[in-house]
Amino acid sequence: MPNTKEQFEHVISLCRELFEKKLQDYGPSWRIMRPRSVTDQIFIKANRIRSLEVKGTSMIDEGIRPEFIAIVNYGVVGLIQLALGFADTTDITNERALELYDKYITETKELMFAKNHDYGEAWRGMRISSYTDLILMKIFRTKQIESHDGKTLVSEGIAANYMDMINYALFALIKLGLAGEWEHGI
Repeated sequence: MPNTKEQFEHVISLCRELFEKKLQDYGPSWRIMRPRSVTDQIFIKANRIRSLEVKGTSMIDEGIRPEFIAIVNYGVVGLIQLALGFADTTDITNERALELYDKYITETKELMFAKNHDYGEAWRGMRISSYTDLILMKIFRTKQIESHDGKTLVSEGIAANYMDMINYALFALIKLGLAGEWEHGI
């Protein structure tokens, strides 16, 4: 049986590596994004994945892997923005951004391990297209919560939805890797 912890660590390291490289290129420029904008950015990525799944072809020479990685990384950015609030400038260092990335990806991973224990690795029997649909559903839930200024009556909040989106994207990346479809290290 595949080792879920090792697989999670592997795909997280690929996502973090890209996050770190983008920090070197742009710094933490995403600090100016309000959480609603982060949600919309994740929507763009998930919608492109769904479009490619439905159409079966791409006009741009990029598949769905980079989009799932972007969902992971924007999900972490969303968690950071919820915790710190947005800024008018890039008010943290690259090192601090990586510390925060590690903190929130660890919390997200721990949530997945707890849920995975209870659900018995059910995610392994799911289709990648189902992860896409679940991410889109979580985005629409998040938008609804955002329109209520973050208040819910009985539902999980925005942070929990970001964590679920991250975990669904990580599941997809693991399954894409298990299918032997990794290319260029991603």
